[in-house]
Amino acid sequence: MFHGTMTALVTPFRNGKIDEDAFRAHLDRQIESGVDAVVPAGTTGEAATLSFEEHKHLIHMTVEHVAGRVPVIAGTGSNNTAESIELTQAAKELCADAALLISPYYNKPTQEGIYQHYKAVAEAVHLPQIIYNVPGRTNSNILPETVGRLSHISNIVGIKDATTNMEQLVHTLDACNGRIKFYSGDDATVLPFMALGGHGVISVVSNLVPERMKQLTSAIGSDDFVTARTAQFALRELNQAMFMQSNPIPVKAACAMMGWMDWELRLPLTILPQDMREDLFAVMKASGLKPERTNP
Repeated sequence: MFHGTMTALVTPFRNGKIDEDAFRAHLDRQIESGVDAVVPAGTTGEAATLSFEEHKHLIHMTVEHVAGRVPVIAGTGSNNTAESIELTQAAKELCADAALLISPYYNKPTQEGIYQHYKAVAEAVHLPQIIYNVPGRTNSNILPETVGRLSHISNIVGIKDATTNMEQLVHTLDACNGRIKFYSGDDATVLPFMALGGHGVISVVSNLVPERMKQLTSAIGSDDFVTARTAQFALRELNQAMFMQSNPIPVKAACAMMGWMDWELRLPLTILPQDMREDLFAVMKASGLKPERTNP
């Protein structure tokens, strides 16, 4: 069910509230561009600053508007296991197709703690679940042996791996022995990740150019590595620009430059500085996009 290009959706805000019209338009733009799934309420969607009610409403709105056109993988992670269970249960009740759960951040759990966290959520809520390893944000790394243990739990169906560590990826693939699917969490390394056995990407840049990321993942899926290599290289500048500051600051700015949504982020995130906005504008123009403005 889950493969190819899956967009980690930004959450548009206006005057402190979720901009529902802009969000629905963004969903339509994604689906019409051929993405294989959408992922609301994740890191790129500023989930850490959403209230519980906003978080659940965003999932509900996504499921309702997508209306079965593509799978909805709802972000439901937290550094609090009880909260993760509550959000994951809500995602199930709201008819999301799966949940994506970031490894507990800030607490710095041991490998046993990480295992017990995911096990508890999986046992509490019978919904397909994808674990998410992103050490740059969580300050912990889910080691291959731990992922291997988790892969024996029936409703843990995949892992989003944003380590960019291909050696660790190989060890983790080996530890899981085909029991779960692997998804890249790093747009810059989709080609090597999928060539080693990954099944797709949960992407930031596909908020901006979904059709280009779709071309890349489709080419890899068809073993057309000449086209895939060309597509990966063509995305290089945009991928780099999406991380000139912490995600989702640059991608939100890029979407605003396209006129799709407001520039607004929630504190402690702040809008991209003027000099970086100029740089981003130039990269977008060079990439064939048509940004409208560099200022809020």
